[in-house]
Amino acid sequence: MSFRQITYAEAINEATAQAMEMDKNVIVLGQLADTPAGIFGTTTGLVQKFGPDRVQDFQVAENAMTAAAMGASLTGLRPIIVHQRLDFMIYSIDAIVNWLALWYFKSNSMSSMPVTIRTVVGKGWGQGPQHSKSLQSWFAHIPGLRVAMPATAYDAKGLLLDSIFSEAPTFFIEGRSLFSMKSHVPEEPYRVHFGHATVRRKGTDVTIVALGLMVPFAGRVAAELAKEGIEAEVIDLRTISPWDKTTVLESVQKTGRLVVADPAWKSFGIAAEVVSVVTEQSFSSLKAPPLRIAHPDSHTPMSQTLEAAYYPTEANAVAQIKSLFA
Repeated sequence: MSFRQITYAEAINEATAQAMEMDKNVIVLGQLADTPAGIFGTTTGLVQKFGPDRVQDFQVAENAMTAAAMGASLTGLRPIIVHQRLDFMIYSIDAIVNWLALWYFKSNSMSSMPVTIRTVVGKGWGQGPQHSKSLQSWFAHIPGLRVAMPATAYDAKGLLLDSIFSEAPTFFIEGRSLFSMKSHVPEEPYRVHFGHATVRRKGTDVTIVALGLMVPFAGRVAAELAKEGIEAEVIDLRTISPWDKTTVLESVQKTGRLVVADPAWKSFGIAAEVVSVVTEQSFSSLKAPPLRIAHPDSHTPMSQTLEAAYYPTEANAVAQIKSLFA
């Protein structure tokens, strides 16, 4: 494979274009998907390549867009629908929970709805409480849905291709602050399979499990810990439904300490699920109580000053992790 560096947004765009080249049934629906800006650059140029029948703007009606995609999938199409913010996708919750997630189960596996739902989580520059919700635990809780949270351009491309060509409906959750980050990505199509975490940094003293935009955060925290003689192993979950329990458990059995960095509210989240599974299945390996690094149980403030205090900081994370060795 030939690699080169491209951004996270470019990787999503490339994955979409390659999927559309491979299968004429792949279509894209989204508000302003056919504009030059192309939803933060992720759909730029697609309408010029594939035409307005396959790349369509959609009215501000999230429930209608989801329902249209579900109906299209039953005719043999593979829709990708794009929500510029996860917050407003909530208008389609009935279609998702009561129809999309249930369809394969209720049809006794005779029919499927291969819909890929791309949705963006905002952060920074005063996004406020209606543009920054990260609700991955909601959708991971529902049987029948797959949920991905890629942290790198490489994974964004591979996981999106895997999502599009799966028979299962998939949530593809993107952190807006990741869009400009670059990594080496093959030009050729490839797939990153769900349920396979990757170790971003090897370590022996503490396991940091991270997802989405908390993966680069965890990498920076691990680098600071290393200056103080603490070697952290950083695991990027990549997907949370399903999630890779084996890799996490093996790491904790080696390090004896667990930290989970989840870009969402602390209570009832993915971090709690990871901690629960580790304590249920590998409690005797733990040398210290597990630690969750997440957002406080409060809505995101609009003020940039308050917002800076709301999100976890690397310095605070380092201090909390060091306390596990006291």
